Amino acid sequence: MAGSRSVVMGRPREFDIDEALERAMLVFWERGYEGVSLTDLTKAMGITKPSLYAAFGDKKELFRKALERYTEGPGDYGTRALEEPTARGVAEAILRGAVRTTTRPGGPAGCLGVQVALASNEAARPAHDMLVEWRNTSVRRVEERFRRAVDEGDLPRDADPGQLARYLATVTFGIAVQAASGLSRDELQEVADIALASWPPPGVRPPPPGRPG
Repeated sequence: MAGSRSVVMGRPREFDIDEALERAMLVFWERGYEGVSLTDLTKAMGITKPSLYAAFGDKKELFRKALERYTEGPGDYGTRALEEPTARGVAEAILRGAVRTTTRPGGPAGCLGVQVALASNEAARPAHDMLVEWRNTSVRRVEERFRRAVDEGDLPRDADPGQLARYLATVTFGIAVQAASGLSRDELQEVADIALASWPPPGVRPPPPGRPG
C-alpha cells in the first residue's frame, strides 16, 4: 500500500496510511504494547481516534499491522538470511542483522518483538500471544533451513536442526535485550562473533529417535 492515502469520514484532511503505520510501529518498538495508550498512538500518528479505528481497527489490530510492517522492514534480515547458501551463512546473517537492527542510529534500541514480549500485564495478552506465534514461526523456518543443510551435508548428520534454531533464537533475543539495556553495536557484535566462533556449537545432540536427519 506504499503511497496510499485515506480520507477519514467527518474529517476534511487526508493522511498517509503508510506514514501513520510507520509511526505506530516506532511507538510500539520504543515503548512496548502496554506502555502505549490510544492517545499516545494517535498523537504520534497525527490522526484522531475515529481515524485510527476507521483505518486500522482497534489497538490490537494496529499492533498486528505494525508487527507485519516490522517483519517486512527492519526485521526482514531473518527472512533474507534463509537464502544464504550455508548454515553458517544463515547464522551469521541472522546474528549480524540482529545487531544492526537493534542498534539503529536514531531509532529505538532493541527489537519490537522482544520489547512487547517482556510485558506481563493482562492487557498486553493479545500482543503477547501474537508474538509467541511470531517467534515460533521464525524458529520453525530456521529449523527447516537447517534440516535442509543436514540433508545436503552442510551440517553434520548428528546435528539437531531444532536445537540449533532454538540456540540461534536465544542468542538473537539476548542481543535485543542487551541492546535495549544500552550495550553498543560493537559490544553486541563481539557477542555475535563469539557465537559464530564455533559453528555448529559444541555439544549439539543428535535428534531423538524417529526424527529424520
